[in-house]
Amino acid sequence: MTVSSLHENEIADRVLDAAFALHRDLGPGLLESVYEVLLAQALEEAGLNVQRQVIIPIKYNSIQFDEGFRADLIIEEKVILELKSVERSNPAHKKQLLTYLKLSNLKLGYLLNFGEALMKDGITRIINGIITP
Repeated sequence: MTVSSLHENEIADRVLDAAFALHRDLGPGLLESVYEVLLAQALEEAGLNVQRQVIIPIKYNSIQFDEGFRADLIIEEKVILELKSVERSNPAHKKQLLTYLKLSNLKLGYLLNFGEALMKDGITRIINGIITP
């Protein structure tokens, strides 16, 4: 199977494996940018296409604005990752990712909070506007 034919859930499995490994090796509390660059590298080494700091344009009244939103990582042009390194994520973080999904017309996103003591507690999956723990 080529990577480009992977389903969103298969991509998610690889993302979560890499996130757990990174959190296990480095622990919580580093800067978000450190986790971003290292997670991107791990996913690229796993054969996935990774884009960092991707502009998410806003379209309003037939006008497109490229200012304002940047997704931390987009994997295989199918899955958005929003990374945080805070003690606890809050509803605004989930709304941020939901906005990115709506504006990009992508189906699946993950909020990954590397600031949690346990990585499993820092994962929020959002599908087409449905937030699941």
